[in-house]
Amino acid sequence: MTTKTVLVCGAGGFIGGHLVKRLKREGHWVRGVDLKMNEYSETEADDFAIGDLRDQSFVRSVIDRRFDEVYQLAADMGGAGYIFTGENDADIMHNSATINLNVLDICHKRNIKRVFYSSSACMYPEHNQLDPDNPNCAEDSAYPANPDSEYGWEKLFSERLYLAYNRNHGMQCRIARYHNIFGPEGTWDGGKEKAPAAMCRKVAAALDGGAIDVWGDGLQTRSFLYVDECVEGTVRLLRSDFEGPVNIGSDEMISINGLARMVIDIADKNIGINNIPGPLGVRGRNSDNRLIKERLGWAPNQPLRTGMEVTYRWISEQARLGHNKRAA
Repeated sequence: MTTKTVLVCGAGGFIGGHLVKRLKREGHWVRGVDLKMNEYSETEADDFAIGDLRDQSFVRSVIDRRFDEVYQLAADMGGAGYIFTGENDADIMHNSATINLNVLDICHKRNIKRVFYSSSACMYPEHNQLDPDNPNCAEDSAYPANPDSEYGWEKLFSERLYLAYNRNHGMQCRIARYHNIFGPEGTWDGGKEKAPAAMCRKVAAALDGGAIDVWGDGLQTRSFLYVDECVEGTVRLLRSDFEGPVNIGSDEMISINGLARMVIDIADKNIGINNIPGPLGVRGRNSDNRLIKERLGWAPNQPLRTGMEVTYRWISEQARLGHNKRAA
């Protein structure tokens, strides 16, 4: 395999950190960029630049050569408690759009062709996700557009931005719509964590005979993709001749109460569920994997429980260590 020079924007984040590890295993030279280093592990990047991708001069300083591959994962994001309250909408839209405008413009000026962009299933229309048992997340269902959050609207705008650069400037950008990625070394507390991590944290902290709080009636459905499969799909897509957009997600749908029960069973605890009011997002969402199978000859297939077992062990250990530090 030829050694490539690769740039990972968002390398201090959860998916970006795992992506860097994968690229280094392949033997490539990797520069990571983020506002911060990864919180849970040392970066394996050859070079790591800390700075703000909303700043054009900083973007020019890190995209200082013709990289063979650029992975643009940097964004203002979080779980339902951050995205769906409405209190962060202006920041989410401004920050993420500015990052994408800057990175894509400088990549074009450096004659970089291969750029991966991580969009989100949050851009799918709300009206196709009202039935928790039969959501429609086929790629061609995106229009007429009606995302359920400003986060989703920004993702949709940025998809069109990358595709416009393909048409107008001969770039080879690739777009994936991620569906709820989870796994070790991801945010698990503080308000920006997603459902799998939140469930693991709550169950790890709960005592036998107690209960955990779950937002909504718990009948809302989602699918969750383990991070290693996300990285595999990401790399495959960027190196393919298919521009997307395409779903990268699991098609194993589960209710949120079902996810809670799965984690409780993994922990082998006797714990109840309290369904309480809280931010929810759409009623149902599941990855439609027909197109990725057709165009890439591949789709995620790891059972949800396999990844949840690994994730629960990691989060319960983090919680234990954090408690000990605070106690000290």
